[in-house]
Amino acid sequence: MNPKTHFRLAVLHVVVVAMLLVLLGRLWNLQVINGEHYRQVAAQNRIREIVVPATRGMILDIHGRPLVRNRASLVVSVDRTVLSRQDDGGKAVLERLAATLGTTRAELEKRIRLCSPTVKRPCWPGSPYQPIPVADRVDPKQALQIMERAEEYPGVTAAVQAVREYPEPEGAVAAQTLGYLQPITQEELDERRGLKVTGYSGVDLIGRDGLEAHYDADLRGRAGVREVLVDSQGRVTGTAREQPPIPGSSLVTSLDARIQAAAEQAIKNAVDKARQAGSKADSGAAVVMDARTGRVVALASYPTYDPSVWIGGISQAEYDALLGKSKGQPLISRAIQGQFPPASTFKISSVAAAVADGYPLNGVYPCPGSYRVGNREFRNFEGQAHGNMNLHRALVVSCDTIFYKFAYEQWLRDGGLKPVKKPKDPMAAMARNFGFGSKTGIDLPNEASGRIPDRTWKREYWEATKDDTCKAAKNGYKELERTAPTRAAYLKAIAKEHCAEGYVWRPGDAANFSIGQGDVLVTPLQLARAYAALANGGKLVVPRVGLAVIRPDGTVVRRIEPPEPKRLPVDGKVLAYMRKALAEVTTQGTAAGAFSGFDLKKVHVAGKTGTAEVYGKDDTAWFASFAPAKDPRFVVVAVISQSGTGGTYAAPAVREIYETMYGLNGKKAALVNGDLPTALPKVNPDGSTSVPTGTAP
Repeated sequence: MNPKTHFRLAVLHVVVVAMLLVLLGRLWNLQVINGEHYRQVAAQNRIREIVVPATRGMILDIHGRPLVRNRASLVVSVDRTVLSRQDDGGKAVLERLAATLGTTRAELEKRIRLCSPTVKRPCWPGSPYQPIPVADRVDPKQALQIMERAEEYPGVTAAVQAVREYPEPEGAVAAQTLGYLQPITQEELDERRGLKVTGYSGVDLIGRDGLEAHYDADLRGRAGVREVLVDSQGRVTGTAREQPPIPGSSLVTSLDARIQAAAEQAIKNAVDKARQAGSKADSGAAVVMDARTGRVVALASYPTYDPSVWIGGISQAEYDALLGKSKGQPLISRAIQGQFPPASTFKISSVAAAVADGYPLNGVYPCPGSYRVGNREFRNFEGQAHGNMNLHRALVVSCDTIFYKFAYEQWLRDGGLKPVKKPKDPMAAMARNFGFGSKTGIDLPNEASGRIPDRTWKREYWEATKDDTCKAAKNGYKELERTAPTRAAYLKAIAKEHCAEGYVWRPGDAANFSIGQGDVLVTPLQLARAYAALANGGKLVVPRVGLAVIRPDGTVVRRIEPPEPKRLPVDGKVLAYMRKALAEVTTQGTAAGAFSGFDLKKVHVAGKTGTAEVYGKDDTAWFASFAPAKDPRFVVVAVISQSGTGGTYAAPAVREIYETMYGLNGKKAALVNGDLPTALPKVNPDGSTSVPTGTAP
């Protein structure tokens, strides 16, 4: 044999032996060393885990009336992953499914496509690995056809599932307070390691706003797991193990459905009245609160919407309407997110600040028709002069010039245009003590903070907006110069002044601040909280909507107690003085007309009107109140934006709410003996509830 050939055969033998040794070593590794691991993997290939969503808990009012509950519904879902594995991408399946459901393949494809900045609704905002609901009100015959012919509908499931329902007890909607549900996103699934990705149910939604979001952990329950055996084709052949889901607990709130409905209707009536008079009246809100505890009885916001729009997917047009300004942005809760200048309702803080700064509580002060602040005349409302008066009378008739005097003199003592090193800013300091300029801490997401301006705020704002302001002073308002040259010239002059000295805290800023105008902004909830502190003797309560969490079997998981309130640094005599003054506002003051014919002997309402002037807009109407005047129990606040005076629009709305609360003017009383129940409603295993008995002392 040729030596070269012999060498080549030897090398080949060595290579073959080496390969056999490597193969034997690999087999040894697979079967002996890692055999147990791969046996488990092989077993898992035969078993699939399906997450079974838990039934979400109800949201109830204080009487046990459901504000949100569940209804059983046949839901058809589509698994994108299964469809994508088919040769035609699942088009044939969707075609058959569309024919069964009475829709089109194009519509189904829209519902199962993934949402993105460039994809309009309807689309799927959740995880791409979840079965996607495409119909939630399916006829039983349609569902049966899908289930009986599963081989014709691979990736399609039909099952009875719990779907959210909004019964609107007593006509209450409370859409912004309740919130809404949306599918969990893939990013959230990745963040929450405890949630399964494969087979995670498309109807196991999470709260996105309102109570649904804040109490999501209580309401959602705990999902179950079903392990099913599958063959090589992915067909289910049996069940290996099943862990049933644990239903979510129900949330009992302090909301009263009847009072909530009355508040919503009262705000709508006020808006309609203002529009009939020619005003824009673009929005409004009302807050009803227990002055002693901070329990929220009603939160009304206008415009509102039907929360059932979220069920079964929302169209792009519907979604745009919820966020769009043309429809008034109904998704926003004006009660906790709306920010408005409070006008004269703010004077309870200014009185407290003046007295704390040394002005006599029982002093007599002139109330001329106008008061010079620096080089500018600041006028009373409609320029009316009232003569000399005490602070009691100043609140009743809502004299502005007395407060201009306080604010201007305090501004001068702080150094005026050349402020001292540490100015006292007594008005701003007291406003913050009343809770203005910061969140109340209510158990709802996305609460606004309002704004309490001072020297520091003005400089920071100027620095943030200086470039744009200076640009407007030079080249701005070109279009306006052609259509409204006078207004353009005014705005340009203002911009020029702000560009140069916009950081200066001027005497006019201080004067406007004292009567809740200028840059002061508050939310209706903040104002309700401040009036609750005035009414209850100085406790700055923390508002709470949630009252208790109750399991489906009726056992109480926990009561939701409000945090300990802070104390107002205001003498009790000052608070009592203001309460007595505000009791006369409805009898001989600025709200006397609105409460004409109201049974004040049965329920004496005390309060304060406010009419906020905003440049370029109609006036904003306010009325902040508490009742009964001598022993305050409840606070009711209403605001109607771009309407008119507080006595004309906001005060009548508050009157309507009190009539429902106490059963006046032929209405049935929502309160029992003038109070709310203290006993929790009973939640039964079948989902029904029982009305509680007993009231607070």
